[in-house]
Amino acid sequence: MNKNRITLSGVNLHYASVAYKERSMKSLLASVLKGGDQSSRKVADIHALKDISLEIVSGERVGLLGHNGAGKSTLLKTMAGLYPISAGQLEVVGQVRSLFDLSLGFEPDASGRENILYRGLLLGLSPRFMREKEAAIVEFAGLGEFIDYPIKTYSAGMQVRLAFAISTTVGGDILLLDEVIGAGDANFMAKAKARISELIEQAEILVLASHDLSALRSICTRGLVFHHGSLMFDGGIEQAIAEYARINGLNNVG
Repeated sequence: MNKNRITLSGVNLHYASVAYKERSMKSLLASVLKGGDQSSRKVADIHALKDISLEIVSGERVGLLGHNGAGKSTLLKTMAGLYPISAGQLEVVGQVRSLFDLSLGFEPDASGRENILYRGLLLGLSPRFMREKEAAIVEFAGLGEFIDYPIKTYSAGMQVRLAFAISTTVGGDILLLDEVIGAGDANFMAKAKARISELIEQAEILVLASHDLSALRSICTRGLVFHHGSLMFDGGIEQAIAEYARINGLNNVG
């Protein structure tokens, strides 16, 4: 049986320029009023990942460092199979569980209870499994009677709590994390951190993108530094933090 691993060989990823073109007459008219004729302006494709080659194997705890837009989240979503690569080879061996974009995948007119099933299906889990886990999910999210209200009546914090409870119901061999906990009271934050710690312990491979250097130091032993889509450094976490600071002209990151 193959051991869990993630292998990228010469991976490139482009965002098509069409994604950045005007999507409505209103926005088009606004841009014309600001800058005249826009027909001659061209929006270049975004080269989000540039010739990335690396391997992550069982037992590794890897931190991703870089400025906003450096490629950290793009790499995670590529590993999760959400973004198709433009060139190169990507191989992922093992069951992947990812925690990012928690608010995606909800049906606003359906109740929280119904969305537990929908979300589970998106995660590749069976209806039977989700029904068995429903009570535990509802308790963890702490939504009370609101679990039977439509999602569109929920606050952003309530949606995050429910999405987090669903997404962390089961772990995986490979855990991909992107600073996802941004809402909720102190009690929920404490529960969320404890559950993430459990998932990290259970996972064979962890890849964590974060700007929290203390968290990276405490959790990770290896660091990958990205800059404008390129992998600039791959090594020990302390050396990676130092390189990240050097590239970005940062002081006092110790």
